[in-house]
Amino acid sequence: MASVEESFNFRRIDDRITTSGLVSAEQLATLERDGYAAVINLLPDTNERAVHDEAEIVAGQGLDYVSIPVDFAAPVHADLERFFRAMDELEGQKVHVHCAANYRVSAFYGLYAVSRGACTVEQADALVRDVWDPAEHPVWAAFIADERARFDA
Repeated sequence: MASVEESFNFRRIDDRITTSGLVSAEQLATLERDGYAAVINLLPDTNERAVHDEAEIVAGQGLDYVSIPVDFAAPVHADLERFFRAMDELEGQKVHVHCAANYRVSAFYGLYAVSRGACTVEQADALVRDVWDPAEHPVWAAFIADERARFDA
């Protein structure tokens, strides 16, 4: 049977948080079996590779579902704030966070972990670089730098 661990660019942060890029309907359908309590989806529903009925698949298992459609070409602070709130509300629960390639997710989770003292900036950078290089997408390099500057303000 399919598992979310087989999803694109899957990463295990710890025993409670996992991240990935694209997931299939079959992988989503195994989340309850695998002990998950929630899914946070950063991929806009309008993306051609989005799972059409993802919210229903997840909610049908009794799991919490949070959709924060982050525009890859233009990430905004308000989306990051929504992500921080969702992560805080789900603290202590097993959560899978995904998008298209684990780019949005790794950047958002890295910022979250630094802001909550769960890791250093260097550790967050390593987490992101394990998946991608934001320098290849200047809007993301600037977004990460701008958000980190808020932590110091």
